[in-house]
Amino acid sequence: MRRIDKAKALLQLLDATYPKVDVPLKHKCPFTLLVAVLLSQQSTDKKVNEITPLLFEEADTPEKMVSLGVLEVQKIIRPIGLAPQKAKNIVSLSSMLIDLFGSKVPPTLEELMSLPGVGRKTALCVLAQAFHQDAFPVDTHILRLASRWGLSKSKRPLKVEEDLKKCFPKKSWSKVHLQIIFAGREFCKASPHSLQSCPFCALVSK
Repeated sequence: MRRIDKAKALLQLLDATYPKVDVPLKHKCPFTLLVAVLLSQQSTDKKVNEITPLLFEEADTPEKMVSLGVLEVQKIIRPIGLAPQKAKNIVSLSSMLIDLFGSKVPPTLEELMSLPGVGRKTALCVLAQAFHQDAFPVDTHILRLASRWGLSKSKRPLKVEEDLKKCFPKKSWSKVHLQIIFAGREFCKASPHSLQSCPFCALVSK
């Protein structure tokens, strides 16, 4: 099966399995989503969602986050891991949003990536999920499944992103990236994994 044919078949199954996708990270606005995505680096969405309601009750705007300060942020987010660096980045980016962007989260990749702790994946998640732009963030689930499903031979996130954007219609990117993550969590796990019991692997292996 050609790669484009695999993608077309997978898209039909993804739409049938996950017709509606909700952003998995709890948030109130683009700013709180940005913070949540940053916190999710090397952590799970479940753990982040346990912590962010406490954090956002104290600080759900850049101004409140700066006032809260690094030590208090660190204390709240400690269970997530990498708390010292994440706390520093959150307060620093909040200060930059105030000084450079009128306290608003900027809606461009370049501006988002200029913020402390914000890499390409984090920025693309915010563009896709907060601003509804056509973007294809690549996380560990998508890296694994892109290879397993025969959609990309690369292990480099940027090359995998480029390959997947060629496979799927542009208007579907923001939804498909979440659908693939959900499929990776529910059916196509890293380990243990059975090709026979995974509907997605069974589909592309025909």
